[in-house]
Amino acid sequence: MTQTAAATSPDAVTRRETSWIWFDGRTCQYGDAKVGLLTHGLNYGTGVFEGIRAYWNAEREQLYTLRMPEHYDRMRVNARILQMELPLSTTELCVITNDLLRRNLYREDVYIRPLVFKSAEIIGVKLHDVPESFSICTAPMGDYVGTGGIRCLVSSWRRIDDTMAPARAKCTGIYVNSALAKSEALQAGFDEAILLTMDGHVSEGSAENIFIIRGGTIHTPPPADNILEGITRQAVMHLAREELGLDVVERSIDRSELYAADEVFLCGTGAQVAPVIDIDRRRIGDGEPGPLTLRIQDLYNAVVSGRNDKYAEWLSAVY
Repeated sequence: MTQTAAATSPDAVTRRETSWIWFDGRTCQYGDAKVGLLTHGLNYGTGVFEGIRAYWNAEREQLYTLRMPEHYDRMRVNARILQMELPLSTTELCVITNDLLRRNLYREDVYIRPLVFKSAEIIGVKLHDVPESFSICTAPMGDYVGTGGIRCLVSSWRRIDDTMAPARAKCTGIYVNSALAKSEALQAGFDEAILLTMDGHVSEGSAENIFIIRGGTIHTPPPADNILEGITRQAVMHLAREELGLDVVERSIDRSELYAADEVFLCGTGAQVAPVIDIDRRRIGDGEPGPLTLRIQDLYNAVVSGRNDKYAEWLSAVY
């Protein structure tokens, strides 16, 4: 069964509806949390979200959240861009999240989705003096994209510019940009999209940061190229430098460099570390996941699953 089919199966729907969530200061079941059709965030995209992973270690019978405080700290900064505030401290939000995971009795990999949004049921586009709501939902999640080698399309849609909307923030409304690019790629027979900036430089995937490897050096677009400053991106850069001794350079990347790269990979909370084997029907390297990418992927997987005690501080045990 595919991930999409599994996620929409009757059992999955029932499990989602009865799962425990946090909504506006109380714990309740997902099916009991409702928003109105005139909700500001629904009509105008005025919300900010985060994506946090939790990984199940069957050998230890333990669930580990990955860098949860950093995600909530980033969310707090992003929310302020849209004139919103998180209702609790980062420590309190981590405690609530772990409690939800325990209540839902997860023994599998999980995705955590905190969301703060303008919740007034009004008509009118503005940010100030509009009340907000805050929620935390959780759901089982496997691979968001394939981790054994994916094919990408350079999208005809350009990455939104920071002069138009805050590209560094995970604002709900901005993700229409990603959705357009992702559907264009999928409907053309590819697995994922790569977006360019308005001046033609490589920016990121539809929901992932991008890295290329040339001559043993890793290159990735800088924040100025309208990327989301990913927490997984930071982790990958650290692991590549400190554990593998690789040079990592942040610089603008031209489209043709994608085709000339020895290796390419995407990374993100959802995508994890995903090797790219083809871009625009051009084979990358030998058309297989590259050796350095696989080393980074293996190292990352060991860290997030609790099998590398050196990075235990990145994890929080749920049980």
